[in-house]
Amino acid sequence: MALAVSAARSLIGVPFRPQGRDPCTGLDCVGVVANVHGVPADEIPRNYRLRGSHSELAQRILRTHFREVTSPSAKAGDILLLQVAAEQVHLAVHCGASFIHADAGLRRIVEVPGEPPWPLLGVYRRSGV
Repeated sequence: MALAVSAARSLIGVPFRPQGRDPCTGLDCVGVVANVHGVPADEIPRNYRLRGSHSELAQRILRTHFREVTSPSAKAGDILLLQVAAEQVHLAVHCGASFIHADAGLRRIVEVPGEPPWPLLGVYRRSGV
């Protein structure tokens, strides 16, 4: 999982782009997860909006390439499914004492110390890890 954290940190500063899948042109939270864990971009839908109830879509994407971890504590490299608003979910990479995510407000990928400020809906780990 140290490789996942290293891969996530290599994306810090990449521009935020809705439905972005390429670090050269920009990433959204799904693009960050795909790049960190080597999920082919063509296997991830692009037909979603930033706002709206997309929890089922996010969970379907996660279940295809990851397994849900029932343990209450996430390990570095795990994916966090977060509820950032009533009708909005978000993905982040857990890094132990920080998390990395695509910040739409700052318009780039950032690492933030501490735990995410949003409710945690689930923790996912790459299948086979």
